[in-house]
Amino acid sequence: MSRRDSKNIVRVRIHKRIRSRMKGSAERPRLAVYRSLSHIYAQVIDDISGHTLASASSNEKSGTASGGNVAGAKEIGKLVAQRAQEKGIKKVVFDRGGYLYHGRVKALADAAREAGLEF
Repeated sequence: MSRRDSKNIVRVRIHKRIRSRMKGSAERPRLAVYRSLSHIYAQVIDDISGHTLASASSNEKSGTASGGNVAGAKEIGKLVAQRAQEKGIKKVVFDRGGYLYHGRVKALADAAREAGLEF
């Protein structure tokens, strides 16, 4: 087993533990973050109905966000907050996806807060 596989297995285990305690609802959906080596993705999800209400990623063709760096994460945070507010969503639950709250994940969360999302 390579080092990258073992780190991802640990991350998935942490994410499952977090998700066992966290549910997104229609009133307060879940802002889920996925971070790959080259991109970052964010979704606002209603877990009860199982629908994605808003999403943004750094590999969208229309997006101005650069790849998976901190500047790109800030752009994605602003964009997902803007799209969520267009749907009338102001409060969310932040799901860091098993990643440490540092770097790109923290930049995305801070930008979403500055753009008006509450969590």
